[in-house]
Amino acid sequence: MPPHPADISPLSWFGIALALCATAYACLSLWAWFRCERLSKHRRADVNDQASLPVSVLKPLHGAEPRLYENLRGFCEQQYADYELLFGVRDPEDPAIAVVQRLQREFPRLSMALVIDPMVHGANLKVSNLMNLFPHARHGWLVLADSDISVTPDYLARVTSPLNDPRVGIVTCLYHGVAGDTICARLGKLFIDDWFAPSVRVSHAFGSTRFAFGSTIALRRDALEAIGGFDALKDTLADDFWLGERTRELGMRTVLSDLMVGTDVSETRLASLWPHELRWLRTIRAISPTGFFFSVICLTWPLLALALCLSPSAPCLVLALLAGTARLARYAVAWRSAARSSRWRDAWLTPFRDTLLLVEWAGALIHWRVKWRGQDLHARDHAPSRYP
Repeated sequence: MPPHPADISPLSWFGIALALCATAYACLSLWAWFRCERLSKHRRADVNDQASLPVSVLKPLHGAEPRLYENLRGFCEQQYADYELLFGVRDPEDPAIAVVQRLQREFPRLSMALVIDPMVHGANLKVSNLMNLFPHARHGWLVLADSDISVTPDYLARVTSPLNDPRVGIVTCLYHGVAGDTICARLGKLFIDDWFAPSVRVSHAFGSTRFAFGSTIALRRDALEAIGGFDALKDTLADDFWLGERTRELGMRTVLSDLMVGTDVSETRLASLWPHELRWLRTIRAISPTGFFFSVICLTWPLLALALCLSPSAPCLVLALLAGTARLARYAVAWRSAARSSRWRDAWLTPFRDTLLLVEWAGALIHWRVKWRGQDLHARDHAPSRYP
């Protein structure tokens, strides 16, 4: 006979509760993925019906990052009637300059400018770079994108289409990892594809739009000017998030594009992957403490292991099997576009990825210090004041 509920210890009940949380999230994240795919198919059909205005693409650069040429070249091959590319660097000796000059020779008919300006306007060097680029932008629609982003030829058409609605403040894109063959790079890719992106989809499915990603932010010039321009962000750490937050404070909508872009995962050693991911987690903690705290339920495998240790019971085992199945199903559908031979090659890494993420999550609780492009910053000190 099964034990009477009164005979089950508090620890066992806690284990069952953990398994239930892990199962609920695993199932919800699978549902959110299918929901996102369904909405994406409907949105793609509407893109060609929208009027397209000229666009200025602002690309702040810093150093010769891996695959920089390939990533920037994708922006030169856009199927868009009228757009310009503005690349900015601070250092006249920056090796990224040679990559831009190569593209200028390769695409002589494309409106493309290189801005070299060492002026620093605040603590955030990327925003300083954008402030130096902005006076050179000629068009009313703007697209900001990090240097390590890879895009498809229909990228500009799809991310700018929602800007035809004056109620839209910004359009932003989720991203997937693009990694090499090293274990650390593949773990970094899983951080993005198997933890970050699913959590955003679940949040968005329940109505949240409190996000904006440096992978892409498309907005109108008037929206940027209404929030005080880039000057309002010059001392922030998560400038992408705060740009979106300021437009939301003015009553404008944030749109999550149906398009996913790629982002390079270049870390090949744990010594470089660890501080990068800690920076992300501490920034998330500073922006959304509640969301950060509950993000621990996304770590399916450690939660299930702990749940089974606390409650080695039939109900807990059933929940664990359901959660594990949903988690693997989500992994499979998310990697549906990968080569058949490699689709499952990193599935065995997911328990290690979750465990490492749990340790990083705990590490993000210790203090607020982050390292970014050689700078030591305090995550809580670099948030803008509320919009007046």
